[in-house]
Amino acid sequence: MENKRVLLGMSGGVDSSVSALLLKQAGYEVIGATMELFVGSSCCNVNTYLDAKNVCNSIGIPHFTYDYKNQFKEYVIDDFINCYKNCKTPNPCIECNKYMKFGLMYEKAKELGCNYIATGHYAKTEYSEKYGRWVLKKSNAGRKDQSYVLWNMPKELVEHVLFPLAEFEEKEQIRAIARANNLKVANKPDSEDICFVPDGNYKKFLEKNSDIKPKQGNIVNLKGDVLGKHTGLYNYTIGQRKGLGISYKVPLFVVGFNHEKNEVIVGEESELYTLEAYVDDVNLLLFDEIKEEIEVNVKTRYSAKVANATIVQENDKIKIKFKEPQRAVTPGQSAVFYLDDIVVGGGKLI
Repeated sequence: MENKRVLLGMSGGVDSSVSALLLKQAGYEVIGATMELFVGSSCCNVNTYLDAKNVCNSIGIPHFTYDYKNQFKEYVIDDFINCYKNCKTPNPCIECNKYMKFGLMYEKAKELGCNYIATGHYAKTEYSEKYGRWVLKKSNAGRKDQSYVLWNMPKELVEHVLFPLAEFEEKEQIRAIARANNLKVANKPDSEDICFVPDGNYKKFLEKNSDIKPKQGNIVNLKGDVLGKHTGLYNYTIGQRKGLGISYKVPLFVVGFNHEKNEVIVGEESELYTLEAYVDDVNLLLFDEIKEEIEVNVKTRYSAKVANATIVQENDKIKIKFKEPQRAVTPGQSAVFYLDDIVVGGGKLI
C-alpha cells in the first residue's frame, strides 16, 4: 500500500493553508511544519506560527515548528552577504528552497516516515513518459508561476514533492477555497519582500549584519574616465539608472563593477545588452548532462520574459547563447532553462 504521509511546509499564509486542506481532501495523511528561520522576519514570527497551527487545528492535522535559525544563517543569510561583498545580486529564495525547504525539510520528512513533502508553491511535478523520469514543470498560474525559484532542488527529490496548487490559475481561487472552508487566513496579504528584510531595505540589513559598510569610490565609464563618486558597491546593481548622481549628455546605467579598484562602471543603455552568458553552480533536473548544444527558453530573473537561446555544457559551467541580445543580465541571479513547460535546470550567472 502506498505511503501517503506528507510533510507540508506552512508559512501561515493562504497558499500553504489551502494546500493542507487540498492534500487532506485528496486522501493524504498531512503533517504541517513551520520552520523557524529568522527572528522578526515576515514568515517567521509568533503570528506565523499561530496562523499555521490554527489552520492545522481547524482541519484536524498535526502541526510542528522546527528551529532552523542557525542553518538558515549559514546557507541563506551568509550567502546573501557574500554575494553583495562580491558585487553579485542574490536571490535568497532560491538558496532557501534548496537547503531549507527541499533539503532539511525533506530530511525531517524521512524521520517522520513521510514519503512526500509539499509546499504552497505554484509549480508542478509529474512523470514524463517522453523523458522516462519525474519532471518539474510550470504550473497553470501564468505570471505567478514559481518554477523559476525551484530549479535548484535535488533531482532525486522531484518524485517526492507535491504542489497542491499546480492547476490553479488565479490567487483569488485559492482565497475563495479558504473562505468557503472558514480558514481565518483567507484574506491575509501576500508577503512580497525578502523574508528577513521585511522593510525592504537590504542595504541597512547588510550594514547591520555584516562588515559591509559605506565606502566611497569612483564611478567610471568603460574607458576608465571618472564621472562621479559612489557610496559603496553594494548599493548598486546591473541596469540601475537612478541614484547615480551623474549629469551626462545621455542616460547612464550601471554595467559592471571593478571590485579590486572599488569602482562602479557605467555605460549607455546599448552597453547593457549581451548575446552570451555563463552559469556555474549548475543543477540539471531533466538530463544528467548536456553533451550537445540544445535549444531552450531561458529566464534570467524571476520577473523576466523567457528568451530563446542555446545551451551547452563546458566542464562545470553552461554557456548560454541568446538569439536576441538580453538586457542587464546580472551576476548572482539565476538563469533557468525550459523545454516547453519543463524545467531543464539552471545555474548562477557569473
